[in-house]
This record gives sequence, structure tokens and C-alpha cells, in this order.
Amino acid sequence: MPPSGEPSPRTLTADTTLPGPRRRSAPPAAGTQRAQRTQRFWAPLLAVLTLLAALTRLPSFTTALWNPDEGFLATQARQLAAGGALYETVVDRKPPLLPWLYQAAFAVFGDASLWPLKALAVVATVATAALLASTARRRWGDRAGWTAGVVSVLLSVGLNPEDTQAATFEVFMLPWTAAAVMYADRRLWGRAGLAVAAALLTKQTGGVVLLPVLFLLLRDADRSRAGAWLRLLAATALPVGAAAVHFGPGRFAYWTFAGSGEYASAEGAELLAAGRAAGGTALLLLAAAPLVAALTHAAYRRGLAGTADLWVWLGASAVAVTVGFQFFGHYFLQLLPPLTLLATAALRTAAPRRAAVAVALTGVLTAGFVAWGFTAERAELEHARRVAAELRQRTAPDEPVLVWGMHPEDYWLADRRPATRYLTAGFLTNFSGGRGGVRTGEQYAMPGSWPRFLRDLREHPPAVVVDDSRGAPYRPARIPRLDAYLTAHYRPVATVDGAVFHVRRDGR
Repeated sequence: MPPSGEPSPRTLTADTTLPGPRRRSAPPAAGTQRAQRTQRFWAPLLAVLTLLAALTRLPSFTTALWNPDEGFLATQARQLAAGGALYETVVDRKPPLLPWLYQAAFAVFGDASLWPLKALAVVATVATAALLASTARRRWGDRAGWTAGVVSVLLSVGLNPEDTQAATFEVFMLPWTAAAVMYADRRLWGRAGLAVAAALLTKQTGGVVLLPVLFLLLRDADRSRAGAWLRLLAATALPVGAAAVHFGPGRFAYWTFAGSGEYASAEGAELLAAGRAAGGTALLLLAAAPLVAALTHAAYRRGLAGTADLWVWLGASAVAVTVGFQFFGHYFLQLLPPLTLLATAALRTAAPRRAAVAVALTGVLTAGFVAWGFTAERAELEHARRVAAELRQRTAPDEPVLVWGMHPEDYWLADRRPATRYLTAGFLTNFSGGRGGVRTGEQYAMPGSWPRFLRDLREHPPAVVVDDSRGAPYRPARIPRLDAYLTAHYRPVATVDGAVFHVRRDGR
């Protein structure tokens, strides 16, 4: 018998199954491991990037409009929804993708608010950061991927809030530029070409990302393959060519490339252009000061090997910022993707603690820019609201109106239809806020614009004309044809916050 307290041994029979040797579970397949690592990397990173983007862009949701570009796009989208034709009855010096995006958002959510576009701007910010993180991770590892993603979001608001918080062209162009370089880095030339085309069709200067893409192709060991060149160039050219065919090659080329010669000239305003360039550069350097310091240190120590394509990208983007010599603040946003990756390359050579301090200090500076966004005064928006309220009071919803000024948001805020395809006086006088009134007048207008403008007024006589020039160089007294038109057909009846309202002399 077994000792007391011990179990009796099992009685073995012919039917008893003996336990086999214990087997170790097989390790997961390599593909499964990669998928798990990818999920562990992206799930928390995307959550952090989304939260950061939402927080940094919170000021965007606190005001109806941040700059006239948003008002222009909103008015343009309403005209398109009402049956207008882009580059014919609805015109701008920009490619079609963003007007179409505004039109689509209005169709789904209504056209009374820009909050859907502001939400999409958050998505675009996250997309840019994620694409840059993907490129950095592929080159330098997971830590670099996190650094690039976070830095991208932090820098995205590092300029004047009216330039960074607005849902306008650069914000929606940057994901495409980041995608173009990411795909080129992976030698996916067809996809890279499609991204280049999308960037160009969002804003013309987005097309300069083709230069770093070409640099990567030339550096590739298989650069002699005709197929790679064919895929890249065909994928770039076909969407742009399709847009040209859709709108008409001449009309598309005129409005997106060829019709802005006077507007792009800095003659007579060189000092003003230089001052604006210096101001934008200073703001960006302030926002990125810890990163620029790290980048300078790494360059001095020659710790930036393998980043030649990023320097090409930064240089090409600097050329894009300079084109036209306007130097509006939002132009500088195009510098951020290559600057983000260069800063990431620099930080990966630094000690982890030093790199973390640099990113943290950048976050502190970002918090300052966000606070600026919450406190920034919007005097021009308040002026536009007062003008729009008077327009609504003096006109019926179906009556066209003309606002002679540089703030197309008046039409959108008033919910009134423009009497002409030209939403600002800039098309007809060459006035630009980046020029200070130099080379302003009828003789500097876009070619052929005045006959079309006067024809628009004959076909759709405005019920009210608002002279919102407020003494600017394009005021009617300095524009003979407009002055003659107003004198013959209209009389002033009221002044609201400096804007003079005119009604028809015949009372109709």
C-alpha cells in the first residue's frame, strides 16, 4: 500500500492513454510578428497624433473665418453648388482640388459653417505627421518615427494663427508632398507620381516635391530602368493632363499658371517683400528653435549622413515659398515636412535625454502659439460681419451684390450671390496685401478681366454695391471705369464701418 496521504497510482488498462511529451508552442510566423510590431507602433502613435492635432488646432474652431482664403473658398463652393463653372463663372488663381473639397463638404454638411473643413484640416495634419513618421521609421527606426510624427504636429502651428489655423491650401497640400517622398523612398514610383500630381492640383507650388522624388530616382540603383521613369512621369502628368482637358487646356493653364504675371512681380516692393520674408522666417525659427539648434549641432558634427534628398526637398520648398515674392505666412508651411525629417535625423544622433528635452521645449513653444490663437484679435472678421449684416438687411436672398474689396467672406457671411466672377478687386487692379499698393490699377489687371467684369455687371446688375476699399490704392476714385459705372448707375446711401453702400439710381 502507498504511504498514508499519497494518492494511489492509476491502474493502467489497455484503454489507458499515456500523456505524450510536452510540446512547446510554435513561435508566431515572421509575418505575424511584423504585423504585431506594426500594430504596437501605429496604434498608440496615431492616437497621440490625433490628440495633439486636435489640441493644437482647437483655436481653429473658435472663429468662423481665419483669413480671406477661407471666405474665398466658401463663396466659391456656394457658386459651384449653384451651377457655376470653375475658371469660367467662378474664378481663382488656384488648382481645383480644394474648391471641390469645400463643395463636397458643403453638400454633405451644409454651407452655413466651416467646421467640417476645420475637422478635415485636423485629419490632414494627422495624415502629414503619420506619413513623415512612416518615412522616418523606415530609415531610422521606431523612436525616429515617433519623433517625426510628434514634431510634425507641433510645428504645424508655429506661425501666425491666421496662417496656421485656417483650413486652406497648404494644410491640404502637405499630406500629398509627404506621401510623394514616402513612396519614392520605397521605390513606388507610380504612387509617388500620383502624390506629386495631387499636391500640384491642390496648390501649384506643391509640384516642387517632384525634385526630391527625382533625386531619389536618380540615386536608385535601378534608375536606368525605363519603367521606373515611365511610371513616375506618367503618374504625375496624367492627372494634371486630365484636369486640363476637363477645363480646357488654355483656360486651365491661364488660371493656374500663366495669368498672374503682374501679381507675381515684386517690382517696386522689394523692401516690403524682404521684410515679409524676414518676418515669416523669424516666426518659423522661433517655433523650431530647439530643433534648429539640434540640426545645426548635428550638421557641425557631420551627423546627417544619408539626408541629401531631404536637403533637396527643403531647398525646393524654399524656392516654392519665394515664388511670386509675396511671402504670406502660410507659404512657409511648405517648409515643415522636410524640416521635420531633418530635425528627426539630427535628434537620433543625440542622447535620448537631450532629444527628449528638445522635443519638450518645442512643445512649450507650440503651447505659446496655440495660446496666441485663442487670444488673436479678428478685427477684419468683425468688420465683415457688420458689412454682411447690412447687406442682408438691404437685399433679398436672390439679389446679386458687388463687394469692391479684398474680403470675399462678405458674400458668404451675408449669404448673397456675387454679381461677378471676380470675388476680389485684386483680379481687376493687381492689388495684393503683400505689395502695399505698388503696381495697382486697371492697367495691371489680369488680361481680359475688365471686359468680362463689365459684362457680368450688365447681365447681373447688383442690387447693392459696397465700396469696401476704405481708402486703399484700389478705391473707385483711382479706378476710372468702376468710378464711371458707379456714377452712372448708383448713389451712396450709407456707410458702415468705413464701407460705403450704393443702391441703384432707378430704385430697382
